[in-house]
Amino acid sequence: MATLNDVAREADVSVSTVSRVFNNPEKVHPDTREDVRTAAEMLGYQPSRVARRLRLKEGDANMIGLVIPDIQNPFFADVTRGVEDVARDNDYALILSNSDEDPDQQRLAVDTLKTESVDGVIVPPVSADDPEINRLLDDGIAVVCVDRRLENSRVDTIVSDNRKGAYEAVSHLIELGHERIGFIGGISRISTSTERRAGYEQALRDHDLPVDPALIKEGESRRERGTYLTNDLLDLDAPPTALFTGNNLTTLGALSAINVRGLNVPEDVALVGYDDIPWPMALNPPPTVVDQPGYEMGQRAARILLDRLAHPDRAPTLVTLQPKLVVRKSCGAAAEAE
Repeated sequence: MATLNDVAREADVSVSTVSRVFNNPEKVHPDTREDVRTAAEMLGYQPSRVARRLRLKEGDANMIGLVIPDIQNPFFADVTRGVEDVARDNDYALILSNSDEDPDQQRLAVDTLKTESVDGVIVPPVSADDPEINRLLDDGIAVVCVDRRLENSRVDTIVSDNRKGAYEAVSHLIELGHERIGFIGGISRISTSTERRAGYEQALRDHDLPVDPALIKEGESRRERGTYLTNDLLDLDAPPTALFTGNNLTTLGALSAINVRGLNVPEDVALVGYDDIPWPMALNPPPTVVDQPGYEMGQRAARILLDRLAHPDRAPTLVTLQPKLVVRKSCGAAAEAE
């Protein structure tokens, strides 16, 4: 079956131009429109317009899609709210899907969004070469990658400086005297996981401390997995005196494991987590965290997407937001633990 990319190649125009011919033909020169339609007819290309026609009939043609990897993660709830608020302010409806970090689930979500003829999609890639995002781009659908990077210069991206945030978190623990610092990271194929691990390792090296593979654990960024991996670290013959956890759900899992063992934070184990959690002051002690602006990230992603829809031929943009170390009471000096 012919795609937008095939039509663009045959007509010798950009994919975005082909998309405009079928969605906003009044914005395309008549000669170019004719070339594109001739190429489409020759190739047998049939744009999926059913859903768009239904929405036009109802007076609601503006729609964007958002695919998030974990609907239970408070960070992605903040991102979603930011996207939703900007979409609503600009008279766009939002379709939300949850992929559960599963490439197959993401494929289903993308196919659904394409069937609905969304104008654009905001999505955190499930891998550095996410094929579903490339499929969207090949079909002329505007895409913004949020929170994670794609190894593809064609796509707008908004991220947080994960390496810097992790570096500051681990440096804070080192300055408190901790030398054995465990790291519980996320899935290694995801850019945020690799960047946070890189920041962790760089902080150790810059402070003349060894990078001990026994102190590094990686897996799904879920509470249950955080509990399991924390127990792995605390079962070592020489357990860490401090932990750096790669996301908020992992932090909660780590705290659960520590509490079940009857250990105290920070007297027995200090802790810094990436991403803040809701109601931190309800925990005892409230955790020190690397806070990244999820709501702002969602807002910015939506605005970038709307700008891409208005200016489909502009160069891709990369926006990097800055995280902030929020020091509370889950970190203490290492002297007593040693």
